[in-house]
Amino acid sequence: MIRETERPAVSGALMFFLLLAAIAATIVAFVYRVRGVPPSEVGLPIVVMLVALAVEICLMVGLFGVQPNQGVVLQLFGAYKGTVKEPGLRWANPLYAKKPVSLRVRNFETGHLKVNDLDGNPIEIAAVVVWKVVETAEAVFQVDNYENYVHVQSEAALRNLATAYSYDSHEEAKMSLRANTVDVAAHLKTEIQERLAKAGVEVAEARISHLAYAPEIAAAMLQRQQASAIIAARQKIVDGAVGMVEMALERLARNNVLELDEERKAAMVSNLLVVLCGERGTQPVVNAGTIYH
Repeated sequence: MIRETERPAVSGALMFFLLLAAIAATIVAFVYRVRGVPPSEVGLPIVVMLVALAVEICLMVGLFGVQPNQGVVLQLFGAYKGTVKEPGLRWANPLYAKKPVSLRVRNFETGHLKVNDLDGNPIEIAAVVVWKVVETAEAVFQVDNYENYVHVQSEAALRNLATAYSYDSHEEAKMSLRANTVDVAAHLKTEIQERLAKAGVEVAEARISHLAYAPEIAAAMLQRQQASAIIAARQKIVDGAVGMVEMALERLARNNVLELDEERKAAMVSNLLVVLCGERGTQPVVNAGTIYH
């Protein structure tokens, strides 16, 4: 595995002015030497000046710029020679191939993927992935196209995540995509990071951005969710009503307000439950007799 090696580069501004001065001096010397000299007397010094001028111009090709949060990978005939990260105008061997790699934080959103959850229900899911390159050598040499690699592997990890959880769970101890968003996001980030580590990429954040049942079952699942919500609400209402009835009976007995036999207690409990659990407001009924006549 190729590991990144940070390489210091010569100041480009210094080399630019030195080479510019050398080129100017060579041109002045060439013009001074050639002026007034017959062609038959032009000798070796002129050839040396021309060669020096060509070399100086070629050395200018070694100048390159490095932007903030950018690395430039240097190669010599295919061999990795290091990465320059110090921003500014730099100079390196003109024979080096220079490939810039952005180190900035980037993000992308996967497409809406249609997969089956843990229960086999078809769902649509998408995620936002925030990432950046931290190892330029691995990003350039370990994979063919690291940006495409990030996109493909992120979608593959998202598909695998969707099959590991149910869309919605009706058990408190069971995790689901809809209810446990923080835990699911942490799992997704870990899984994507494991896949992208070999490409020199670090995942900063990964979160689900879209989650829904597939259109063909959306209506049926909506009815199921509504039924579950109604049942849960009814359960809370009944629990609260039973607690209030118990409290009323205990306070009546403790304060000696009145003594009720079992039959009267049953009637009272029935009336209180009707009042507390009914969907509509109750209407008073005047009882002129007793339950014994």
